[in-house]
Amino acid sequence: MAFRLAELAAVIGASVHGDPDCEISRVDTIQDATPGSICFLANQKYRRYLSETRASAVILTAEYLDDCRTNALVSDNPYLAYARISTRMFPRGVKQGGIHPSAVVSEQAQVSPDAWVGPGVVIEEGVTIAAGVQIGPGCVICKNSTVGERSELVANITLCPDTVLGKRVLIHPGAVVGSDGFGLANDRGQWEKVPQLGRVIIGDDVEIGANTTVDRGALRDTVIANGVKLDNQIQIAHNVQVGEHTAIAGCAGIAGSTTIGKYCSIGGGVGIAGHLEIGDNVHFSGQSLVTRSFKEPGYYSGNLPAMTNSEWKRAVVRLRRMEDLMTRLKALEQAVSTVQQDSETD
Repeated sequence: MAFRLAELAAVIGASVHGDPDCEISRVDTIQDATPGSICFLANQKYRRYLSETRASAVILTAEYLDDCRTNALVSDNPYLAYARISTRMFPRGVKQGGIHPSAVVSEQAQVSPDAWVGPGVVIEEGVTIAAGVQIGPGCVICKNSTVGERSELVANITLCPDTVLGKRVLIHPGAVVGSDGFGLANDRGQWEKVPQLGRVIIGDDVEIGANTTVDRGALRDTVIANGVKLDNQIQIAHNVQVGEHTAIAGCAGIAGSTTIGKYCSIGGGVGIAGHLEIGDNVHFSGQSLVTRSFKEPGYYSGNLPAMTNSEWKRAVVRLRRMEDLMTRLKALEQAVSTVQQDSETD
């Protein structure tokens, strides 16, 4: 389906430079785009493609307009504008309400008539499925769980007992919400399981990536607040609290009972230890190792970048000697101070 450039400009509140009747039928990258495509420029390093792109239109900020040789939409946030335009052009498909014949739905479950329940889905007793929900093939919704309005479970997702999803939650294939946390008591070297009695509560407009796991609470609930975005293959341990509109990239791991504030961003592969407090507007770069609380807003990094193996070995040796070097430095400072004091009294 094609859209006039002026229609797309109205979606994002942008100004049109060029032909408002230009037809756009797809999106593409600025370097690969062909006629009929719209692309965006949000990173300075791609500016060199602006004069040679074959796109029918480019979304950009005003500072790049003079370099553009094709139609343009001027926006303060080109990437956000691209997201909204692509959503308009390629909306997610919504199936009509109904229950597939192969689904197994308990008579004690409440499923809205306009919800879609796909092939092979299992819905246990006490479950509530609200209006407009889409449950894809192979999902398992365990007893006493709730799925809020217009949420979508794409495929092969498990909601363990007592899980609560808010409205417009999107969960991608393979995710598990409400599994037991890593609760073990040690009995003279042997491990005994600690019952996990809390729930998982997911707020509105949350997205959970493929194969991500959110553990149920041990006693209190694990809570993922409104607007949180979780990437693929993330581990959220029991009792973790994640504040509103925080985004966490792939392969991050959050250990138990840690609290993360609002509007944070956590890069890929970040490891956060348990029982910590992370404040609002805290940002960790990828692969950071977080072993203490960070309550003040800011951008933090906590790991060594990759280097040659020989350089890494030397760096580790120096780090291990740091305490000894600091002790020697303090002794030298004290000695210098003593000499200065003696000279001043002479």
